[in-house]
Amino acid sequence: MQKLRVVTTILLITGLACCNRPTQHDDAGDIANIKALSAIRAKAFNEGNADVIAAAFTESGVLMAPDKSSTSGRAAVREYYQQIFDQYETFLESGYEEVKVSGDVAYGVGFAKVKLVPHGGGDTLVSTAKYVNIPQRQSDGSWLTTHDIWNANEH
Repeated sequence: MQKLRVVTTILLITGLACCNRPTQHDDAGDIANIKALSAIRAKAFNEGNADVIAAAFTESGVLMAPDKSSTSGRAAVREYYQQIFDQYETFLESGYEEVKVSGDVAYGVGFAKVKLVPHGGGDTLVSTAKYVNIPQRQSDGSWLTTHDIWNANEH
């Protein structure tokens, strides 16, 4: 019985010591999670789902679309994308060329090819772009986008 108490006490002390250490993060795992967030956003774009895209942003997330004023907040992000989906069937190919993690903040640099087919007929729009977005680790360990900016490669 005495040994059991000693072992239990050692395990308890070890557990408490582990909890008081700074959190160690796995950069490779974080990068995989950030890439998964990007894939969720791309899939939602292709499905015309503004709600899912907005949910991938923090509550105060900032969207910096070309030729537009910056907007912030999930509602503004949702509205921006919903306006596109109301007018077009959307197709996106995108991916990261680089992702770096520094603590609870990261950045991703990538490329995108967008094709917009008007619902009512007319010319299909195609553009390519480069982008930078900044994801931030949330208290539950997940990642959400705080800033997203891109610009077209075409003039």
